[in-house]
Amino acid sequence: MKRKTLNKEVQYNGIGLHKGEEIKMKLIPSKDGGIIFKRVDLEDGKNIITMAIENTFDLTRGTNLKNEFGATVYTIEHFLSALYVTGITDLIIELDGNELPIGDGSAKVFLEVMENAGIINLDEEVKEIEIKEPLNLTVGDKHIIALPFDGYKITYTIKFDHTFLKSQMLEVVVDLDSYKNEIANARTFGFDYEIDYLKKNNLALGGTLENAIVIKKDGVLNPDGLRYSDEFVRHKILDLIGDLKVLNRPIKGHIIAIKAGHALDIEFAKLLKKQEEKIC
Repeated sequence: MKRKTLNKEVQYNGIGLHKGEEIKMKLIPSKDGGIIFKRVDLEDGKNIITMAIENTFDLTRGTNLKNEFGATVYTIEHFLSALYVTGITDLIIELDGNELPIGDGSAKVFLEVMENAGIINLDEEVKEIEIKEPLNLTVGDKHIIALPFDGYKITYTIKFDHTFLKSQMLEVVVDLDSYKNEIANARTFGFDYEIDYLKKNNLALGGTLENAIVIKKDGVLNPDGLRYSDEFVRHKILDLIGDLKVLNRPIKGHIIAIKAGHALDIEFAKLLKKQEEKIC
């Protein structure tokens, strides 16, 4: 596959999920260097954060990056998910804060911004990661398995001990059309009993029913309800696609995830990278 970037510079402003502050995000085409985050609110020379698996940290509630100077960027997984499906491999993202805008809690707005700007091929090619033999990663009751497959397919199962949200499973072949129709619009979610804890710890200060699904005992608080009956597992697939984008390469294989999350996703990305290094 050819490396790709945007056809033109584009800007998108929005509220950050955790700090609740207005974030200005500018996407700038690049011909090399991969995916680079630039904190324009920080000192030059210490404000460049490269998307690399070695730079991931604090994966409890999202996927985040930092550099050797302590500069950080939080909650990048929805943006990376849209980057993966559009095939963009080279881009500079300027931010005036330490997190990305949350949009409506899905990847929809990022996908629209990228497609409106246009996507162009670069001269160089990027080599896909091909699953040639089964791989397995298990931590407690969480699992990710990879099998050979001619394409990119994800099967995901979630299970919660909750009166409303219990188990959901979905399988999808990941391409641009299926992503737009089945995955991109699925929003992030949380439980009503988590809200007080998050607010007291200065988290989710920008969270509203406009950018997240809040689950209560017998349904959701969102007045318009769900976009899909299984929106929760669809969003987990969205997250997984974004988390594995830290490798910045196309994936060829069938990924099976059971109760996974950001931390396990990134550990699995490390396993994929290690496997590739052995082959090379």
